Amino acid sequence: MSDVFVSAGAGVVFGLALAAPPGPMNAVIAEESVLRGWTAGFRAGLGAMTADATFFVLSLVGVVAFVERFPTVRGVMVGVGGLLMLYFAYGAAREIGETFDPSGATATDGGEASAGFRKAFVLAITNPYQILFWLTIGVALLESGRFDVLAQTPYVGGDLAGLLVVEKGSPALVVGFFGGILVWVTGFPAALVTAERRVEAVAPVVTALSALVLCGFGLLFLADAATTLL
Repeated sequence: MSDVFVSAGAGVVFGLALAAPPGPMNAVIAEESVLRGWTAGFRAGLGAMTADATFFVLSLVGVVAFVERFPTVRGVMVGVGGLLMLYFAYGAAREIGETFDPSGATATDGGEASAGFRKAFVLAITNPYQILFWLTIGVALLESGRFDVLAQTPYVGGDLAGLLVVEKGSPALVVGFFGGILVWVTGFPAALVTAERRVEAVAPVVTALSALVLCGFGLLFLADAATTLL
């Protein structure tokens, strides 16, 4: 029983480590949170998480491997993802000057919150780097062997290698992984909404940063697509 809890805990840490670094998904979550409230930010996070769950299932049945087997398909996906990021960056830039009521609360409705879910899901599902993750590290979570959890952390994995090593092949590890993502998509929007209520300038700053992040990743994706296709 203790091994199950250790694996689940390691999965939570892994999920948080992958979900927390800056990137297009967190840019969308941040934008939705400060403009439309916690519900919209949370739903955007669920959109990205749903894409991960979809990739996980498709990887298990071998469908995702098709994308990496054909470079042209991958290049088209990268290009589509880049264009979408630039489009959403433009939308975020237009919302920088949006006004808020004196209480710091943001108005929202079910349609706008649902749009955040769709936006994050579409960006994630067209992201070939997430496909690559599930082809390699993701599916391997259910295989037997040892797994260096923190070594897979974006940007700083090399410095954290060896600090948290657990046995793979446990469903508890996968459950914990998605649990860690859920913790992030719950807490991150809440922290942003709290900050926005206390400091009115947070909303336009976060929205501007979200636009810059989406624009930057969009340009990188388009450059990658051009290299692959040309």
